[in-house]
Amino acid sequence: MPLKPSQINTYLLFKLPSAFLCGVRLRSISEANCTTTVRYRWINQNPFKSMFWAVQGMAAELSTGALVMSYIKERDASVSMLVANNKGSFSKKAKGKITFTCNDGLKIKQAIDKTLSTGEGVTCWMHSEGLNAQGEQVSSFDFEWTVKRKN
Repeated sequence: MPLKPSQINTYLLFKLPSAFLCGVRLRSISEANCTTTVRYRWINQNPFKSMFWAVQGMAAELSTGALVMSYIKERDASVSMLVANNKGSFSKKAKGKITFTCNDGLKIKQAIDKTLSTGEGVTCWMHSEGLNAQGEQVSSFDFEWTVKRKN
């Protein structure tokens, strides 16, 4: 993959400072999957003594979006990317370190290849699941990414 976790984390600092300050970090990225983490802290808490849902959403979105960014960079292409829709569900209070994993890298690669060959916009749903340190699911998110070749 052309992008490394350190590059994405630096990008967060300068382009998405709220995610960086809340503790969202990219841990690993490969062709097929991407993993991010975020730890429950004072700055990302809600009134119910757990992690605010939007912070979980930032970490989940990064696990999908980093794959999109990496494939665009790999192809050295002029492609726009945008989240058109998202869905989230929560099954347990998020406390401690939460790890989000997206395994849909090859799906977005196909979508980017298609938009580059046809010039048409392509949408792709990507799933990210958040697990606590005990391996229990605390939340899951789905993001509909739209990619389109820029003219």
